[in-house]
Amino acid sequence: MQNVILNDAKEKMTKSEESLTRELGQIRAGRANASLLDRIQVEYYGVPTPLNQIAGISIPEARVLMITPFDKSALENIEKAILASDIGISPTNDGSIIRLVIPQLTEERRKELAKEVGKNGENAKVAIRNIRRDAIDELKKLEKSKDISEDELHNLEKDVQTLTDASTKNIDSIVAKKEEELLEV
Repeated sequence: MQNVILNDAKEKMTKSEESLTRELGQIRAGRANASLLDRIQVEYYGVPTPLNQIAGISIPEARVLMITPFDKSALENIEKAILASDIGISPTNDGSIIRLVIPQLTEERRKELAKEVGKNGENAKVAIRNIRRDAIDELKKLEKSKDISEDELHNLEKDVQTLTDASTKNIDSIVAKKEEELLEV
């Protein structure tokens, strides 16, 4: 039972790290990144469809995203979806492909984004600590119902703390890497 609790905690912590990585991938750092378009839904034959399912996305240059629709009739809808999204970049349509030129970030905007990254990292750490608390509560219930001894509880709490420390360290490195990417000119 205690292994189930530890594995569950580890799995949830890993999911929190992955969620943070996805969240940070949406923050643009002045260079093209296909994950910037992950949340865009395009009206395709009356059905909202993820952009990456109806078009190829490539990065021909460091600050350019090129969107090539599989079906040319979807070009106009793709353009509308990009304009309606919150990415804040105007698409350039040449009749067969759409280009998005990522503007260079100002120093001030880079610092703002770095702060936002830090906040996201802190939120992920809070999630990790909540997972730790829940796991320890579950272990204490096992000890209370005499399924494990007090010594086992103490050892398992150490194991949960080890998982928490490792996950926190991963989050710190994810955040540091993104901040470095943002502040790099």
